[in-house]
Amino acid sequence: QVQLVESGGGLVQAGGSLRLSCAPSGRTFSNYAMGWFRQAPGKEREFVAAISKSGDDTTYAASVKGRFTISRGNAKNTIYLQMNSLKPEDTAVYYCAAKPRSVVVTDNYDYWGQGTRVSVSS
Repeated sequence: QVQLVESGGGLVQAGGSLRLSCAPSGRTFSNYAMGWFRQAPGKEREFVAAISKSGDDTTYAASVKGRFTISRGNAKNTIYLQMNSLKPEDTAVYYCAAKPRSVVVTDNYDYWGQGTRVSVSS
């Protein structure tokens, strides 16, 4: 069974940092575009960041640009989301996703993880 497994969530104070990781189980995603999404309580899931298969191209939601950085590991199979200057409004469950494309993708992903919770206190 194909799975994406997120880790690294937790509780942090406003202004703090967290690093989320997403690793595959059951197959390799080194040839996939990948991304991060989040869903806050009572809200729709929203796009956060995405990275191309090569890792050379990235794109971000306006709300996180300049604070979050998406990257791929050396084997291209794991992705990370470095989150700095966290705000209470960043509180959400964060999901990673994968799609068999080379370029950056911001929606219509095919594979999803179960999510990791991030809580930012004021």
